[in-house]
Amino acid sequence: MPDRLPLSRRTVLTAGALGALGTALPLGAAPAAAVTVPASPGAAHARTLRFRADGTFKVVQFNDTQDDELTDRRTVELMEKVLDQEKPDFVVINGDVITGGCETRLAVKQAINNVVIPMESRRIPWAVTYGNHDEDSLPQSGVDEAGMLQIYRSYEYNVNAENTRGVTGTSNTIVTIGSAAKKNREAFALWLMDSGRYAPDAIDGQDFAGYPAWDWLRMDQVAWYRDQSQRLEQRRGRKVPGLMFLHIALWEHRFMWWGGVDTRTAADAARGRARHGIVGERNEDECPGPFNSGMFNAILERGDVKGVFVGHDHVNDYMGDYYGVMLGYAPGTGFGAYGLAGAERNRLRGGRVFELTEAGDEVTIATRVVYARDLGIDLTANDQPMEPLPLGPRQQRL
Repeated sequence: MPDRLPLSRRTVLTAGALGALGTALPLGAAPAAAVTVPASPGAAHARTLRFRADGTFKVVQFNDTQDDELTDRRTVELMEKVLDQEKPDFVVINGDVITGGCETRLAVKQAINNVVIPMESRRIPWAVTYGNHDEDSLPQSGVDEAGMLQIYRSYEYNVNAENTRGVTGTSNTIVTIGSAAKKNREAFALWLMDSGRYAPDAIDGQDFAGYPAWDWLRMDQVAWYRDQSQRLEQRRGRKVPGLMFLHIALWEHRFMWWGGVDTRTAADAARGRARHGIVGERNEDECPGPFNSGMFNAILERGDVKGVFVGHDHVNDYMGDYYGVMLGYAPGTGFGAYGLAGAERNRLRGGRVFELTEAGDEVTIATRVVYARDLGIDLTANDQPMEPLPLGPRQQRL
């Protein structure tokens, strides 16, 4: 039996409802530690994060670890080497944490465990967003996203929030970072959004043949972001800057690259790169959903989110400045997932690093990509599965 009835976002939409599926109740989850700011829907409760005494804070984004319980050993090696080199204060695995092939509940727990132990063993706070592949194993394993959230929240250093009633998606989460200089003041916010899985089969009797097949942020999620952004501003007395992480790209990622909406020539791409200061590679089409979510418009209106970073398209790693908001990718981290063609399959494996610096009421953001190829990791275009890492007592009981 599934941990909960397998009502996906597709099922809910087809039934004519856009609300959340309710609040999941974690089994065996660690008690929430006290936080220094008032709780709000979607707020992470696991532990308090704060800028270092020197005013710095570092975030690492991994994407698409995307494997079963026999995770490619190089995925874990890459994560460990990045963590040891960068020593981040927070890590996000930005969607597609696991994929199909997990045929049992135990296999799902093992697949998750393999890629969160690098943070847990180093006592680094971390969270996940959900991608389109995370429920691929549901028919065999019986574990849906709500069940995975119970597993994630059972780890000591996880900061994923519980579900918020009335908001589509699983564990839309706000992680606030406290100021180094002023006690109980939020200096920065990390927005972790569930961008869903796949478009429904049909809406109002019309199918999606010819349109992108992916999901999109729902309007209630956009409204939730605006509401929580306003609450943060009221509490702080000014807008709280932040970054947003979601798995599936916004349409604006594609518009930025091509320098327009209906343009696809080399000259158009050159215009986009020049206008928006784009750096990095684009080796496949961006894969947003069939509808524009409106999230970018809300971000422009609020003026607090300074960047939106995604994954999903494993062999893109570019970023640019789209009308004052950074839009970008982290490359695929998982060696067990698709990559570039042929012998270059693993050339772009890596993670993205964000270096935040608090200066008075402002926070500057610098970002770069760290690649497996620069860390002495074997890039051979093959599969190198490992035996699952041992589960902790709490995870064994779930």
